[in-house]
Amino acid sequence: MIPIGPLVNGAAIIAGSLLGLTLHGRFPDRVRTIMFQALGLSILAIGIKMTMSMTSPILVVVSMLVGAVCGEALDIERQFARAGDAVKTLLRSDNALFTDGLVTASVVFCSGTMAILGSFDEALRGDHTLLFTKSILDGCVGMILATTYGAGVALSFLPVALYETLLALFAGAAQSAFTPDRMAQLSAVGGLLIIAIGINMLGLLKIKVSNLLPAMALAAVLAPFFVD
Repeated sequence: MIPIGPLVNGAAIIAGSLLGLTLHGRFPDRVRTIMFQALGLSILAIGIKMTMSMTSPILVVVSMLVGAVCGEALDIERQFARAGDAVKTLLRSDNALFTDGLVTASVVFCSGTMAILGSFDEALRGDHTLLFTKSILDGCVGMILATTYGAGVALSFLPVALYETLLALFAGAAQSAFTPDRMAQLSAVGGLLIIAIGINMLGLLKIKVSNLLPAMALAAVLAPFFVD
């Protein structure tokens, strides 16, 4: 299977990010700041909407708490930072926000429901609509992020395309396990991660969002025990 949706999504992220890099110098700092704040508020609202889909709060709480402990033990945030710094060194970038851009964009693009449902639709029904729609949104978000974070945002296409391709392969092998109710709980956990990103972007707190990523996997594994 050729992962058409993930490839298109990755290309859209690159295109949007390059446009953002091109426009970077043409935006006054005050315009870039208000755009970044507007994006943070929008991401916060999207996360809240996703979280409202939960019907099993216990599953969400357990997934988040255990996922946080696992993520902190593995120190995923630090591993991502090391990988980002290595790429930054390889590309000889002097942008102090390069790694932040790579990590933030990767989490934003991977945490949403559309990445999961879109990959599943492509694998199970051959329908690319959701991932194509996500590609348009990600291109716009990538443009805005790139005006602040720089080239690191463009490189997020790699983890995004890989993640969506793996999801599509996984969906084909375990399609019967993902009922609508179970997907709703997975969406709720992803929504909490999106909320955390919005909080970080608004400068309200500094949450290690990457260290919360195991919560998504735990929600998928534990869903059969909490949701009919």
